[in-house]
Amino acid sequence: MNAVRSPARGPVRVLVVDDSALVRQLMTQLLEADPGIQVVGSAADPYIARDKIKQLDPDVLTLDVEMPRMDGLTFLRNLMRLRPMPVVMVSTLTERGAQVTLDALALGAVDFIAKPKLDVARGLTEYAGLLIEKIKQASKARVVAPAPVRSGGEPIATPPVAYRTTHRLIAIGASTGGTEAIREVLSQMPADAPATVIAQHIPGAFSAPFADRLDRHSRMTVIHVERDQELLPGHAYVAPGGRHLRVYRSGARWHCRLGDDEPVRRHRPSVDALFDSVAEHVGANASAALLTGMGDDGARGLLALRKAGAATIAQDEASSVVWGMPGAAVALGAAQETVPLSLVAQKLLSGTAHE
Repeated sequence: MNAVRSPARGPVRVLVVDDSALVRQLMTQLLEADPGIQVVGSAADPYIARDKIKQLDPDVLTLDVEMPRMDGLTFLRNLMRLRPMPVVMVSTLTERGAQVTLDALALGAVDFIAKPKLDVARGLTEYAGLLIEKIKQASKARVVAPAPVRSGGEPIATPPVAYRTTHRLIAIGASTGGTEAIREVLSQMPADAPATVIAQHIPGAFSAPFADRLDRHSRMTVIHVERDQELLPGHAYVAPGGRHLRVYRSGARWHCRLGDDEPVRRHRPSVDALFDSVAEHVGANASAALLTGMGDDGARGLLALRKAGAATIAQDEASSVVWGMPGAAVALGAAQETVPLSLVAQKLLSGTAHE
């Protein structure tokens, strides 16, 4: 079920929820520095937040992961059940912070921003531009009630999908909303699917837990790439946060390598960097999908793939949390097909996107 709120008229109305008075004050100052945002209130815990949501009717909620009286996940779960709305999580750059944030995204949070464990004031100030951008994008997002995920790491049962040959490679790129979108796509892949390379915009502290989560919900073996290695069928390779992932050919086989060169379109890993390398070295043997995300990273890379003969797919607007990246690809004519998220795996596996 999608709960789609009407676009905000005037400034985006934000409610800041955090147990730290310093963080509440600082986030209010940072956000209100932009004329397109109005902080309508703040709350020190979920119970106060619940009442203020009813009173103030905000467009977007920022929510600290760790809260007193009721933890952030419990509050988020109740909120998405009773009054779905865009939520941006504020997470610490720790292993626990990463796990809880991924849980929050699975529960329906639109996005997150990471804050350092120490010197939070300086860290949030450095992230001010990104925080403002995420809040504005969240106000336009489709809030998707989460589909149930089976416990115990069992992938969702789906009918087998035939693909033309095992000598293929699949490439996937995503940003906002992508952690759950990629999980859904991989959950539909058979154990012997072609090697799959993935670029998701995510901080370095979060990418390994993200790969672990994908591995628990996929028949494929999901690897958090930490070194150059050969790409094998039945394996999916996740770019580490803060490093580019690229594909190259060595003899008759494909390999991946990591790069610490400059961000591409402000991102590292960049979807364009990955897609461009797949277009150059894999070409017509590739299938690629650009999923939900803000901005336009990946759109030009998908166009390069299409020109190289690859099957190219964009997630449709109705199933995207943010239709920035796939929408940019469609506008460029980079996608042969635009399909709902539920059909992306089938199209990638078949490699038969139609001209």
